Amino acid sequence: MQIAKKAIPYTPNPKPLHEMNIMIVSTAGVHHKDQEPFNTDPTVGDASFRIIPGDVNSAELTVTHAAPKEHYNTDAPKEDINCVFPIDRLRELAADGEIKGLAEKHITMMGYSMRLKKINEETIPALVKEVVRSQADGVLLTAG
Repeated sequence: MQIAKKAIPYTPNPKPLHEMNIMIVSTAGVHHKDQEPFNTDPTVGDASFRIIPGDVNSAELTVTHAAPKEHYNTDAPKEDINCVFPIDRLRELAADGEIKGLAEKHITMMGYSMRLKKINEETIPALVKEVVRSQADGVLLTAG
């Protein structure tokens, strides 16, 4: 079996979940209602990401996404953001002692963009730096 050049290496984590702070990294287009929405113009594309504070009220979050509705219908996430950005569910897990807690910040971007070169060469390295700086013990990846 051949592994793709961009395959993510498996890195085991020796910590049990109850000792881990978790960060959400999402391509669902989630952002704070006060933040600039993602650019949905397909001729422009949006290769940016947004930082979401760890203590954000989930009612203050929304979704902006360029994917056609038949590929990603944003109606449900706009009604309950937890279906693509499960911040309240993670808080419940922390309250129950299943995880240690949430990271100080979370990262979101819009996964529907034709600017793949820019995303691979600029966005992802910058995003990874934010993840490393966060000192989160684990990352929950979500998509729209």
